[in-house]
Amino acid sequence: MSGSLPGEGEYWFNIVTGAVESGPQSDWSQLLGPYNSRAEAESAMAKVRERNEQWDDEDEEEE
Repeated sequence: MSGSLPGEGEYWFNIVTGAVESGPQSDWSQLLGPYNSRAEAESAMAKVRERNEQWDDEDEEEE
């Protein structure tokens, strides 16, 4: 892809607005990604919640 911008063709989830961005449009501190598809970016927060629950469960097992 000559002439493409960094992040072009990738999707990002904006944790502030809850919107999916095509290419990084906001400050990196507000974004999760990059993802290869819009659907993958849309499910980003669900994955974050799953991982947090898993880590919490692992922490409880260690105690």
